[in-house]
Amino acid sequence: MKSGKVLLGVLSGIAVGALIGILFAPDKGSRTRRRIITKGDDYADALKDKFDEFVDKVGDKFEKAKDEAGDMFTKNKANNAETKNAAH
Repeated sequence: MKSGKVLLGVLSGIAVGALIGILFAPDKGSRTRRRIITKGDDYADALKDKFDEFVDKVGDKFEKAKDEAGDMFTKNKANNAETKNAAH
């Protein structure tokens, strides 16, 4: 989670910097508003992509852990059956 917080902080800093740069640029108000909206959309898309990547990684790790737990359960069940058969 620490890298997620760092990424969010970096993206927020970039967005704030871009917004300040646009607001202080000597352009017409309508053009400035259009640029703010465009940049905001770009940053929202980038953030969504990063979030989707994060969710995919977490999902992959969960599936791997689930598969390993299932394999471990199956091996333990087989070992218990062998132990039970050896005891008889």
